[in-house]
This record gives sequence, C-alpha cells and structure tokens, in this order.
Amino acid sequence: MLIDFNDMKEITVSKMNSGTGEISAKMYVDGDGKIIPCRIHKGSSIGMHEHPTSDDINYVISGTGKAICDGKEEILAPGSCHICKKGSSHSIINTGDDDLVILTVVVEK
Repeated sequence: MLIDFNDMKEITVSKMNSGTGEISAKMYVDGDGKIIPCRIHKGSSIGMHEHPTSDDINYVISGTGKAICDGKEEILAPGSCHICKKGSSHSIINTGDDDLVILTVVVEK
C-alpha cells in the first residue's frame, strides 16, 4: 500500500490538546492507527494527553524539543525517537528556533 502525503491537505491546529501555539500536520487514518507528518511551530507544544488504546511513536526529523512522558523529561533532536506506550501520558514541546518536525505513528492495540 502506498500513502502519498504529497496529495494530502495540510491542516493547522491551534493549542493541540490544550498545548500552546500551532502545529501543522497531514494525517493518514485507518482502523489500525495513524501516520502523521507534523510540524510543531516555534514556541508551540502538544499538551499533556493520555494514550489509553495506542502506542504513540514520534521520530524527530529536524528541530529540537522535549517530551514529557509520565513525568520523565526526554530531550528530542534529529534522529531520536520518543515512544509513549499505551496507558501513558505525554506532551511534546518545541524548544528550538525552528519547527520541530516529527513523523508520528499511532499503533492501536
């Protein structure tokens, strides 16, 4: 199966999960999960939220930031991968001067 994100419309969301600022994303969704190329803009964050039914895998393509997962802070940089396991809560914060670009894969369990 091929998913062509070039043909998808990008959406912008303000204060995602009660976070700050804006994110821009394209999203593929099916019954097994989601694939989301995403840009968390400078000064923005995805607010703390729980994953009761899924693992949330976030691979950093560019930019810098931090994730807070179950109270533990993790530094994000290109090539790092933050995983929020099913039943955990997390937030992702852009701490840099550029967009924090991540590829998120949500796996329903």
